[in-house]
Order: sequence, then structure tokens, then C-alpha cells
Amino acid sequence: MSSSDVLPATSRSDIPIRRGAGWDLLGSEISVLFRRRRTWAMLVAVALIPVLLAVAVRLSSSTLAPGEGPPFLDRVTQNGLFVGFTAMVVAIPLFLPLTIGVVAGDTIAGEAGLGTLRYLLVAPAGRVRLLLVKYAGAALFSLVATLTLTVSGTLIGAALFPVGPVTLLSGDTISVTESLWRSLLMAAYVTVSLLGLSMIGLFISTLTDVPVGAMAATIVVSVVAQILDVIPQLSWLHPWLFSHYWLGFADLLRQPLDLSSFGQNAIVQVCYLAVFGALAYSRFVTKDILS
Repeated sequence: MSSSDVLPATSRSDIPIRRGAGWDLLGSEISVLFRRRRTWAMLVAVALIPVLLAVAVRLSSSTLAPGEGPPFLDRVTQNGLFVGFTAMVVAIPLFLPLTIGVVAGDTIAGEAGLGTLRYLLVAPAGRVRLLLVKYAGAALFSLVATLTLTVSGTLIGAALFPVGPVTLLSGDTISVTESLWRSLLMAAYVTVSLLGLSMIGLFISTLTDVPVGAMAATIVVSVVAQILDVIPQLSWLHPWLFSHYWLGFADLLRQPLDLSSFGQNAIVQVCYLAVFGALAYSRFVTKDILS
């Protein structure tokens, strides 16, 4: 069978799609993703962020003044649950986008670079379904990386510092159980924050057969968006940047619970999903797959 028999987008319209093929493909994608040493290396690196932060604070002989260092850092010695909150602030501008850029940038370009993309398209799943599966894998990794950071921060904080009721930014105090629930809510917030970047990475991945280039481009886009977000002259653009609400999860540490930033962030990410999802679809379904 020649590549021209299976690769053009219109040549597969008469092939019946086996029911359940999409779920099989998704299971295979997730299995491959989490069997890679690279994936586990990135998750270990993410887990080490709160560990290094907590150990540094524990071994430090100086006391931080309120507001000194990253947000919540001065509260770590008082309550170990703040280790996870501080690690989230430290990780989301660079470390988490870096891992997302690697995973999302590799989705399509990685298969093309290995020469396996056209074989995936031989299976009766379709290009659109393959795109959805690849994006689902990247989105799942976003959730796993964020939960890894949260769980690691909670465990190391409890091991090195006292744990008790948490005093929120509003001055109210909540129980340990409720603070753990809010930690999970923050993890959900950060996961949603990374969905737009994941879709941008998927789109960039459809443009090239060089996975390293797609990874680097995705990371650069993340950095550029954050630079634009701190330029006052571009304040009109800030609410539309996918990174603008990344640190808005601090509103979840107020009483009563404030979900306004969560909603605004979700709307922005959905817009990026729609725009770059359409671009990825337009590019991929018309692309001649030669590898």
C-alpha cells in the first residue's frame, strides 16, 4: 500500500470506523505516554520542587519577613500545608509550562519524527479522532503533573513542619480537611490554566516533523505570553492572554470562596481551545503525511 492510499484526508471517508477504536487508541496513547522514562523524569522533577523548597526553608537559620520571597513562603514554617501553595506559585510560570511544552509539542511531531504517524492513520480511527486522543493525553499529563506537585508539597510539608488549621488571605481560619480540599481545587485551577497551552502545543506539533522544534516553540510561546502580560502598555491585551490568570488561584484562599478568577480563567482557556483546536484540525486533516 502506498502512502498516497492512506494519507490524504479524503481517502479515509469510506473506511468504517470500528466502534471503540477511539477508546483503544486513547488507552494506547496513555500507556505509551506514562511508560516513557522522559515522562517519569519530568514528574520526578516536578515533585522535587516542593521538596527542595521545604528543605531549604527548614535548614535556613534566618526568618523571612512577611511578603519576602514567593507568596506564602513566610508562612511555611508556621504551617506545612503552605509548602504546596508556595510550590504552585514557583512552578506555574516556568516548570509546569516546560513539561507541558515537551509533552504537547511531541504529540504529532514525535510520531512523524519516528515514522509511525502514517501507521497510526492506517488504523480506522481517523485524523480527527487521533487529534482528540493526542490532546487528551497532553491534558491528562497536565492533571497528573499538577497533582504530583500538590501531593508532594503536602507530604513534605507535613513531614518537616507543623500542620494545623490554615489562616487564609482573608484572615479567616479553616480546618486541615478543608485546606486539603482547597489544595485539590487549586490543582484543578492550575490544570485548567494549562489546557490552552496544551492545545497551542498540539497545533504547533502539526506544523513540523521535528519534535524538538515543536517543544521549544511551545515553551517560547509560554514565555512570550508572560512577558507581554507584564508590559503596562499592553494592558488591553492582558485579559486575553492564556497566562494572565495563571496565578489567580490565590483567590481560592479567601473566605467566602471566590471562584470569579476560576471562571474567567476557564473562559479564556476555552477560547484558546476553540481557536487553536480549529487551527490544528485545519492543518492536520489537509496535511500529507509522509512519515
